[in-house]
Formats: sequence, structure tokens, C-alpha cells
Amino acid sequence: MGEQMRILSGMRPTGRFHLGNYLGAAKNWVELQKQYECFYFVADYHALTTEPDGHKAEDKVFDLTADLIAVGIDPKRSVLYLQSKVPEVAELSLLLSMVTPLSWLLRTPRSSTQTTSTWASSLIPSCKAPTS
Repeated sequence: MGEQMRILSGMRPTGRFHLGNYLGAAKNWVELQKQYECFYFVADYHALTTEPDGHKAEDKVFDLTADLIAVGIDPKRSVLYLQSKVPEVAELSLLLSMVTPLSWLLRTPRSSTQTTSTWASSLIPSCKAPTS
């Protein structure tokens, strides 16, 4: 009963940190870490859906991590990690992709800049069984 609740959230390193990042997520994260056990991650795997060149993403990962610390994410209070450095993330993703119906995935909320067709086209080839 007395266990502290946990929070898990992440942010994609897609470019410069901006007011939307701060007001939309980071500001809340700073407050949440005062009350809860928080795990925040830099979603570099997720960023590959819009930035397929992983080399360009490396600088963005560093910048986002520095920005999160600069706005108040305290590594002594919260766990801040890079998604790709936790192998279980990819393992769980693979297992879930094998049992999750595509119709469920198509109901997933996406940003207004992602159309269903562009989002699904990046997903569907990786989920299809190979044909010979």
C-alpha cells in the first residue's frame, strides 16, 4: 500500500528542444519527479521512423539529454536513459509485434503530422512475413 507510484515517459530526439517540448512534457516531468519514482527515456528507436539516418540522430540524442537536465530533470531523483541501450525494449517490441493485431495499431493516436498511410507504411514492412 505504501509503495511509491512510478511514471514512465519518453521523448523523441527529433530536433532542437523548443517551447512545445517544455510545456508539453518536460515541465510536467520536473514536477512529477518530486512525488513519484520517474523513468524518462530518450526515444531514439522511435526517432528512426522519421530520421532513418542514425548518424544524424546521435547529436540530437546528446542535445535532448542535456536539455532535459538543463530544464530540471534531476538524475539523482529520476532515471534518465537511452531507449536503445536497454535490449529488453527491442525484445519486448518484437514479442508484442507478433501478437498485436494491425487493426489495434491503426487505432493508435499519432501526431497530426503523421498520416495513417505514412505511419503504417513504416510499420507494415517490418511486420510482414517474408515471401519467397
